[in-house]
Amino acid sequence: MAAEIISGKDVAADVRASVKEAVDQLPGQPTLAVVLVGEDPASQVYVRNKVRQTEACGMRSLHHQLPKDATQFEVENLISDLNQDDEVDGILLQLPLPKGLDEAAAIEKIDPDKDVDGLTETSAGRLVLGKPGMRPCTPTGCVILAKRALGDNLSGKHVVVIGRSILVGKPAALLFLAENCTISIAHSRTADLRALCREADIVVPAVGRPEMVKGDWLKPGACVIDVGINRVPAPEKGEGKTKLVGDADFESCSEVAGSITPVPGGVGPMTIACLLRNTVLAACARRGWDVPEGL
Repeated sequence: MAAEIISGKDVAADVRASVKEAVDQLPGQPTLAVVLVGEDPASQVYVRNKVRQTEACGMRSLHHQLPKDATQFEVENLISDLNQDDEVDGILLQLPLPKGLDEAAAIEKIDPDKDVDGLTETSAGRLVLGKPGMRPCTPTGCVILAKRALGDNLSGKHVVVIGRSILVGKPAALLFLAENCTISIAHSRTADLRALCREADIVVPAVGRPEMVKGDWLKPGACVIDVGINRVPAPEKGEGKTKLVGDADFESCSEVAGSITPVPGGVGPMTIACLLRNTVLAACARRGWDVPEGL
């Protein structure tokens, strides 16, 4: 029996609909400021999508673009200006920055209360301590997708997160822990990774290794939330063609798993949807507004 496909596009559309409904109930209009440095084509596409979806949800979007030769001071100075602007509720620094700029230092300039990407050290500390604050978007999307497949109560589920990056692996583990799951964080030094995965109710591959997780790594009926996005050769499409695949081998995993996210169209669409949700939550926290139900 083939696994149920968890459509990130459908779930993200539901999240955006709940964000729009929430914005309609607020006494003011949340504002998201996006900072883009340079002219990276992929980043420009991402930013256009973020601006369009922000406005579609009824929020205000501010787009600040700096040239690729902008200095560290200019980037950090713009962020400082946005920190001090009472109209701005969320600040998103589009990554990667051009070579020569210090991403970590720039991120740390963002006011943690406006850190809608959940990337500052303060946001990470609040997550570890279980205190209110901004949660990283992609890991939050992973939890929402798992709940869509398995129901809202994930208590007692064994989750194996493959990957220990600060962007996805560690925060995903902490967010599942907050749902009362039992967590294993696996990595390149893990002994017998296959055996560990076979014990998991939920497997979250997030290492950037194409199709690493095979079907025989899974417990029958397991839920696979595939964070990997890898571009690989696709000779079947023609010479020089490529395709996107995840960190899980979709074909073999689909025969064993109970549910699985596709790549593309799985975790990816959730990232922007959770960013929009974070912008509303940041606005409510900053301005003393009640958080609308259903968000």
